[in-house]
Amino acid sequence: MDQTQAQQWLATAVEEARAGLAEGGIPIGAALYGADGALLGRGHNLRVQDGDPSMHAETSAFRNAGRQRSYRGTTMVTTLSPCWYCSGLVRQFGISRVIVGEAQTFHGGHDWLAEHGVEIVVLDDAGCVAMMKDFIAAKPELWNEDIGE
Repeated sequence: MDQTQAQQWLATAVEEARAGLAEGGIPIGAALYGADGALLGRGHNLRVQDGDPSMHAETSAFRNAGRQRSYRGTTMVTTLSPCWYCSGLVRQFGISRVIVGEAQTFHGGHDWLAEHGVEIVVLDDAGCVAMMKDFIAAKPELWNEDIGE
């Protein structure tokens, strides 16, 4: 995966994360790109806003992409390492690649995905790390709820 392209796609997910934060939610964003590089869907964590514990950023982007004939060759871009729930979504539908903005504040299921043939690109983006660290420091109870602790 070309690093310049990965950073450009991450910018879409970061915009979504910032939108979620501005709405009073958890700043995690995601985007799903097609094999041809077209943006299929984007979204952010809506657990707080919708009162729906299943509405993670990756789920939101996936739903906003609408029904696809196949997810082979697609790329899920997320600001934070995907949790087990979102990792399961990637695996269930055969999404081929996951670009992770950062995995320092939360190390989700991306190693498991790699073990099962999903290409993983971890960018260790300083902006993503700072956004999550700031959020965790400001709202630890909401963060712990989101990660199931």
